Amino acid sequence: MPKHLPISLLFLRLGVFIVFFFWTVDKFVNPEHAANVFAKFYALENLGITIVYVIGSLQIILIFSFVMGLFKKWTYGIILLLHAASTFASFGLYLTPFENLLFFCCMANAGSLFGAILNERL
Repeated sequence: MPKHLPISLLFLRLGVFIVFFFWTVDKFVNPEHAANVFAKFYALENLGITIVYVIGSLQIILIFSFVMGLFKKWTYGIILLLHAASTFASFGLYLTPFENLLFFCCMANAGSLFGAILNERL
């Protein structure tokens, strides 16, 4: 293994972690907003605040395990699946790209995650 690879993967995990961290914090700081996101993008209507807190709590465990490099087979895969779900759920926003430029940032995270998974599998 090249000596720079572990630090490269750490920075990759940190970048993805930052995005997921703020998505997770939002569930605790502004659970109504998180519930509205679930309703708008995932068709999960009427999620109670308790459910949002439970999802956020599970997500905290996941993202900290991910950033620490624990259970890579599982955490990398679950993070990629969650990321893919959020990307596909907001697909309509990509059809008007110049009104929703920030949504394209997720493509870098998706590519990074896929590359990290390939690295771990090879």
